[in-house]
Amino acid sequence: MSYLKAKHLSELMLSKQFTIALAESCTGGSLSSSLTSIAGASSYFNCGFITYSNESKVKMLGVDPKTIEIFGAVSEKVALEMAFGAGEKSNSNLSIAITGIAGPSGGTAEKPVGMVCFGFFINGSVETTTQFFSGARSEIVSQSIAFALEELSSKIE
Repeated sequence: MSYLKAKHLSELMLSKQFTIALAESCTGGSLSSSLTSIAGASSYFNCGFITYSNESKVKMLGVDPKTIEIFGAVSEKVALEMAFGAGEKSNSNLSIAITGIAGPSGGTAEKPVGMVCFGFFINGSVETTTQFFSGARSEIVSQSIAFALEELSSKIE
């Protein structure tokens, strides 16, 4: 299913001559893998940042350490800064940032397992959203990838 969503997004990017960069935390590169599995990905896929640690979010993407301190790594504020950093640093038209809690541990009452924050950078502006997924760790990652692909496709169609 994600393959079809990735293929659809790749076709949209090719038709619009867009490039994309990804900033992944809880998905650990799985979103990058889904996009680069499509033939011709070198025409639109610029780069991927796997920023699992807070330090890498700061050093690689320019996330403000104060943002992480105040809002936590899993927040729309951090997703926004991740998406902006990936888009700007790669000189891409588009970027997707994903930061969340895939589980099975790490959740709290305020931020439960399955909470995933997304940032979508489109030609210099960023939109964010938070989604709540359920299931095992692999299912939360899969649902995050499917959501990200579908959401960005709908935003650039």
